[in-house]
Amino acid sequence: MELVGRTASALAHAVRSGEVTAREVVAAHLEHLTAVEPRLGAFVAVRRKAALEDADAVDTRADRGQLPLAGVPVALTDVIDVAGEQTRHGSLATSAALAGEDHPLVSRVRQAGGIVLGKTRCSELSLWGTSDDPAATAVSPWDPTRSAGGAAGGSAAAVAAGVVPVAIGIDGLGSVRIPAAACGVIGFRPGSPYLGMEFDGVPHWFGMTRFGPMATTVQDLRLLLDVLTGVQLPRDEPPGRSLEVAVSWRSPAPGATVTGAWREAVLEAGRLLHHAGHNVVRQDPPYERSLVQAVVSRWTQGAGADVAALDLDPELLQPRTRAHVAAGERLAKVAPVDEADVTGWRELLAPFFADHDVLLTPAFARAQPAATAWHTRPWAANIAANLSAYPFTAAWNLADIPAAVVPLWEEGGRPLAVQIVADVGREELVLEVAQLLTSLVPPERQAPGWAAVEG
Repeated sequence: MELVGRTASALAHAVRSGEVTAREVVAAHLEHLTAVEPRLGAFVAVRRKAALEDADAVDTRADRGQLPLAGVPVALTDVIDVAGEQTRHGSLATSAALAGEDHPLVSRVRQAGGIVLGKTRCSELSLWGTSDDPAATAVSPWDPTRSAGGAAGGSAAAVAAGVVPVAIGIDGLGSVRIPAAACGVIGFRPGSPYLGMEFDGVPHWFGMTRFGPMATTVQDLRLLLDVLTGVQLPRDEPPGRSLEVAVSWRSPAPGATVTGAWREAVLEAGRLLHHAGHNVVRQDPPYERSLVQAVVSRWTQGAGADVAALDLDPELLQPRTRAHVAAGERLAKVAPVDEADVTGWRELLAPFFADHDVLLTPAFARAQPAATAWHTRPWAANIAANLSAYPFTAAWNLADIPAAVVPLWEEGGRPLAVQIVADVGREELVLEVAQLLTSLVPPERQAPGWAAVEG
């Protein structure tokens, strides 16, 4: 039985039924990881011995037949504590001490029978839309000349290459959706109140950051999401009425040019929903310039808050990060973070979502940056690369509402993904639309040449 490349749902079923053991599943994925990691750059730590021991423990559990993630390999971005492993947040400035206990999300994964295969590469303090460090650069398996995105690029690359069927990242400005789109997998950021990230009880990046799953099918995404949240989101039948769908490719960030392929991607997604019986219109959200300022304030000042919370020596940070923190300090003097930015943006959105059930946008404005050592490049170059490629995600972090990306087409061998956004509390609707689109245009679950198993 070929194991690498199968869905999480299929693997868990096989382990629960006794068709295969969890050890066999994990051993096969570790072997695949060894083969592809030199050209993938996805992992900062691999739990080879510990993962096999964890798999053996699953195989002997009396409740193995009821475990939703029985034997399923899972990857975690390196901001999540795993007992006995370092948590470096993509930075040499952080402590090299081993975590004494699992993060609650890791505990939930273990309780569900999942196996943490390893920790994946991310950008320093999850600030950037590329995932590289002095040791390696995480690349997109679809086009290894391009970055895997960021911040959780290593996790998305691992899923796209078949090393794991599911992975977990954090999303403060798009750090789950951006790498998912860059690597041709599905990524989801839930809204309030699900999966909020905190440092010492303080919401990360002023409440913009939430944990989110990545997978190659909506079914697997739901499976992991249920485990992480500890609750099962309502499972409705496909909408019995026609949805009101807004399609927009206007960039929230002034000056960001959306290239033709990405415009056509979201237009074609709208056409698919129209032909499926939904009402689709071209309508832009009520973006204002103040939105960009509010996001940048949280992005830069959030970096400074992380440095303080983690008690870091700024001199050990990458130059681009030091410059980012300094920009936040300057901005705090003239434009400190203000909760009114959030309430004002939500008030602007209320009439829009009263008229439209979902919004479709491109995932990117252009292809993600090249796979290179962005951590050595100047702050201004990183800012320009991020804002020009990724203008569409951060607005929804500020509003704290659910959003997902799904890959539907390709351009020059690289995936083209669309973003699905809905109002607060409508996570299930986002997932329903994602399921519908991927049923109409089933994407390749792994990049060709990395793991090619159907089903």
